[in-house]
Amino acid sequence: MTNFVENIVELNLEYSQKSPREILKLAFSSFENIAISFSGAEDVALIELAHKLNPNVKIFSLDTGRLHPETYRFIEKVRKHYGLQIEILSPDAPELQAFVQEKGLFSFYDDGHTECCQIRKVRPLKGKLATLDAWITGQRKDQSPGTRSSVPVVQVDEGNSANRQPLVKFNPLANWTSKEVWDYLRMAEAPYNELHERGFISIGCEPCTRPVLPGQHEREGRWWWEEATQKECGLHKN
Repeated sequence: MTNFVENIVELNLEYSQKSPREILKLAFSSFENIAISFSGAEDVALIELAHKLNPNVKIFSLDTGRLHPETYRFIEKVRKHYGLQIEILSPDAPELQAFVQEKGLFSFYDDGHTECCQIRKVRPLKGKLATLDAWITGQRKDQSPGTRSSVPVVQVDEGNSANRQPLVKFNPLANWTSKEVWDYLRMAEAPYNELHERGFISIGCEPCTRPVLPGQHEREGRWWWEEATQKECGLHKN
C-alpha cells in the first residue's frame, strides 16, 4: 500500500492511456481489500469487465430510499445475471427520520440537494469506504465537463481518506465516452436500466432525475433546478 501511494503520480501517467481492463488488472493485483461502487446505471460496464478478471469481486450499491423502481429491478437483474453478491448500503435510519420530520420529503427543491445527499449517499458511502483500502468507480471525464474533466485513472482519494491510511480510487472508464460505454454494453449483451430507453442518461434518485432533450448534456437531467456547477452529490471529490 505504502509503495503504491508513493508511486501513484507515476502510475497515473503510465496508465492514463491504457484500457479499462488493464487498469482493473492493476487494481486487483495491487489490492485485495477493494470493491466496485455500482450506481445502477452505466457502471454495469465495470462489472462486465471486472467479473472476468476477478470472479469474487466485491460490489456495493447505495440505496437512498428514493431510487426509481426501475433502478431497484435493474440492480436485482445485474445480481442474477452475473451471479454476484451486491452489498446494499442504506442511510442511518434515525438521522434520516429526523431530517424528513423537520424538512419534509422534498426540501431539496428549496434548500438544494447537498444536505439530503449527505444523509442518503455521502455518509453511508464514507462508512463503507472506511473498511476498504481501495475502490473502483465508473466516473468518466465526459460525464460533466465542469466537474469531472480532469478525472485521473488512479488517485489518492483525499476526500474520503479521513483519519485512516490513504484510500486509493481507480476510475478505469475515465477516458471512455458515453458512446464507448454503450458500444461495449451492447457488444457484451449486458443488462441495463430500462430508464435509458425513455431518455434518462445520468440516473440518480427519482425526484432529482429527469430525461434530457436532444442536444442536452447528460448531467442536465440531474438536479435540473440548480446551477450547472453544483451538479455533484459529494461522493466524488477530485
